[in-house]
Amino acid sequence: MTKKIVVLGSLNVDSIMKMPRMPLVGETMALTDVTTAPGGKGANQAVAAARQGAQVAFIGAVGQDNNGHFMRQTLADQAVDVTAIQTNATVPTGSAYIMLQDNGANTILIHGGANQALTVDDLDEELIAQADTLIAQFEVPLAVITAAFKMAKAHNVQTVLNPAPAVYEVTPTLANLTDIILPNETEAQLLTGITVENDLAVLNQVSDAILATGVARSIITLGEAGSFIADGANRWWAKPKKVAAVDTTAAGDTFIGTLASELAADFSNLVDAVDRASTASAIAVTRPGAIPSIPTREEVDQF
Repeated sequence: MTKKIVVLGSLNVDSIMKMPRMPLVGETMALTDVTTAPGGKGANQAVAAARQGAQVAFIGAVGQDNNGHFMRQTLADQAVDVTAIQTNATVPTGSAYIMLQDNGANTILIHGGANQALTVDDLDEELIAQADTLIAQFEVPLAVITAAFKMAKAHNVQTVLNPAPAVYEVTPTLANLTDIILPNETEAQLLTGITVENDLAVLNQVSDAILATGVARSIITLGEAGSFIADGANRWWAKPKKVAAVDTTAAGDTFIGTLASELAADFSNLVDAVDRASTASAIAVTRPGAIPSIPTREEVDQF
């Protein structure tokens, strides 16, 4: 049965600046290339889920500008339902500036724009109620995410939280509304105050701190070290797929969208869902860009 997913999140137009390495303070460095592409964590996760065969709808906002039209059309072209995307006449569409180094590592600056102007009144409760899973990230206001998760739990909809970027605290209210949380190592450290290391004892300690907030399950994504999963007392370290990374942009979003497209309502297939998400993410890092790098279901099957 096709899974129904609603993504509440960000829509950004990405400016990707390629460079040999990050410049030092005060240094002037020539870029090797500059390109523009559709992005935003919400958009990336929606496309990842759609390319895995899920039925996806999006709740978000764009400006009344060419970038807004571009983002709407991009999602529509990927079979994502865009009817719940609002158009804001007073602020521009969100944007991101991605500094991509030759080794594949990236650093990102974001201007929220219409994403941060989203309000609780913009939420479509009927759309959320009809979903199997609701995904949100921290690129829209915390009050909107909390209200959406309350709607989701009122209708027994699974909730997936990506606390990225870690600009908000996971409040007790939001934690108790969240079925699974997926921070990367930096976000996990900011959320818990514990320095994250690729060490089993440390990862268990960080996971304990996350679960103590009231969230039932967590997955800490660790880049080239894989991911660490805590489903209550059941813990395991999912090792990464070995590939040659070209661009890590959208790797985490690909993981989350793919995971959500596979997860059973009771999380009984969490092991298999994580394995598939890891495969999709591995494929994504072998390609440049955000949305262009996200694999289809057939490509994941054939990996």
